[in-house]
Amino acid sequence: MEKKEALHTHVHVLEDGTVVEHAHSHAHSHTHTHENTKAVLNRLSRAIGHLESIRKMVEEGRDCSEVLIQLSAVKSAINNTGKVILQDHIQHCLVDAIESGDMETIQELNKAIDRFIK
Repeated sequence: MEKKEALHTHVHVLEDGTVVEHAHSHAHSHTHTHENTKAVLNRLSRAIGHLESIRKMVEEGRDCSEVLIQLSAVKSAINNTGKVILQDHIQHCLVDAIESGDMETIQELNKAIDRFIK
C-alpha cells in the first residue's frame, strides 16, 4: 500500500478561552473508510444547534440550573458521537492498520482515546 501524507489542522480552546491552532502531517499506510459519516455530521449539527440555543439562554439570563442541564445534554451528545467515531475507526481503520503492521496508527488511536476519556 502507498503511504498517504495528509496535513491536519487542529484548533484547541484552552480553559481560559485562548484559541490555539497548529498543523502537522500524518503519513498513513491505509485509507480511511467511514460508514457513519452522515450520521456523525447529523449528530454534530444537532449538538451545535443545541449549544447555540444554550448560548442564547445565557445571554437571556436564564436560570443556571437550566443551563447546566442543557450543557449536560450537549456533553452526552458529543460523547456519544465520539463513541460512534471510535467504533467506526476500530472496525475499519484500525483493522487495516493491524493487517498492514501500521503501528503509528495504533499509537495515534491510543493517544486519541486517552484524550477523549479525560
